[in-house]
Amino acid sequence: MSAAVSAADVKALRERTGAGVLDCRAALAEAGGDLDKAIEILRVKGQASAAKRSGRATSEGTVASYIHSGGRVGVLVEVRCETDFVARGEDFQDFAREVALHVAGAPSLPEFISAEEITEEARQAERSVHEAKAREEGKPDEVIGRIVDGQLSKWSKEVALLEQPHINADRYAGKTIEELRAELAAKTGENIQIARFARFAVGEDE
Repeated sequence: MSAAVSAADVKALRERTGAGVLDCRAALAEAGGDLDKAIEILRVKGQASAAKRSGRATSEGTVASYIHSGGRVGVLVEVRCETDFVARGEDFQDFAREVALHVAGAPSLPEFISAEEITEEARQAERSVHEAKAREEGKPDEVIGRIVDGQLSKWSKEVALLEQPHINADRYAGKTIEELRAELAAKTGENIQIARFARFAVGEDE
């Protein structure tokens, strides 16, 4: 016999996952009322759905802008989706603006959209820096590889936009840009992608 699912539990699960009411209720029922198990169920189902969506064409979308610091910093972000209906929706527009805001103020300025897009040239340059530093510090050869791999993993999260927690940590509970993108994709049922971004600052060279 499945556990009774309360409205409060459904509300709590929605707040933590962004999933729909019916999906949350079904996940809680399947998990016997265990919130953490329900989150995992939704995560697995969400990954399966995302995999199906990821190959679908994104020919609609929007270009969002954000101007900061009295007009001294500006960002343009292109976010794509599948239909004009979703592109014009408030949730989609808000997400695009929030990504632009994040790029404008992120402590570590993103250089790539995802970790997968980091070029081999950039990775090798970063690897060389950390290898040289480890040797200067007298680290044994047998541990240098592990040290460098750890530093590269940390670095990739700093320079990849999707890996970064949104700058407004309080509002988004520390969620990354990718987590926010995935939530919007699940909510809209469409393939949502950040296509490109550009940041401009007065007095800074390209």
